[in-house]
Amino acid sequence: MWICFNDSFVSIVQDRERIESLVVRARTPTHLERLFPGQEIVMSPGRDYACRHFISRNQLVKLLAERVDAIDYTNFKGSVTDYRLRRLYGEFWYLHAEYQGRVRT
Repeated sequence: MWICFNDSFVSIVQDRERIESLVVRARTPTHLERLFPGQEIVMSPGRDYACRHFISRNQLVKLLAERVDAIDYTNFKGSVTDYRLRRLYGEFWYLHAEYQGRVRT
């Protein structure tokens, strides 16, 4: 599952080793540090997503609920202050608009 937060982009998958855990993966440690301050981030430089945080399903559900509850913006892209992340989301938005058929080629 991909999740686009306004300060982090992550991919979440099942932990292969522990059935009760999930792996929250990111391309930069900053994105995980923003979500999980002070918690362990495992670096795997040769992997598709170089940064990983292992978490229980319940903990992640709580974090997601807190993040949803804290939404205070009316325009998601406008709420993204990290330039590189905003650019990534802009391209993602464009591809989705194209998929929907809103962009004329």
